[in-house]
Amino acid sequence: MKNKIFLRDMIDDDLDILFQNQLDPEANYMAAFTSKDPTNREAFNAHWKKIMADSTVINKTIIFNGEVIGSVASYYEDGRPEVTYWLGREYWGKGLATMALREFLANVNTTRPMYARVAKDNIASRRVLEKCGFQVIEEGKWFANARNQEIDELLLELK
Repeated sequence: MKNKIFLRDMIDDDLDILFQNQLDPEANYMAAFTSKDPTNREAFNAHWKKIMADSTVINKTIIFNGEVIGSVASYYEDGRPEVTYWLGREYWGKGLATMALREFLANVNTTRPMYARVAKDNIASRRVLEKCGFQVIEEGKWFANARNQEIDELLLELK
């Protein structure tokens, strides 16, 4: 499947690439709401083991040109379904996050309303969400581990 996004069930072998993606300082800064220590592989593995065992979480690996480039998932936060995604930085700015999220929302989890959160200054991620139909419904301040401070966060909704 050249030049096409494909989502598949996540497998343990994907975790090495996902761990490498989260080691990127710029990606952590933009994501903002990350683990306290993104270099701690043991904590990373424990976190993903818990997520992959949770039947309410839907995890998909994003494949592009036969390569694992990231992940997209939905989970429940405060009783509401939320979506999240992460791509390796070398895949940013190519429309791949938008394609992956559209595919996920159209064919994997069609629950509506669906919610998403983004650091207010993460303009690129906000654009991905808005291209997929999300609209900002709330703004607040939350502590961002990657920045070690409270920052502005947006809550978006897809009806």
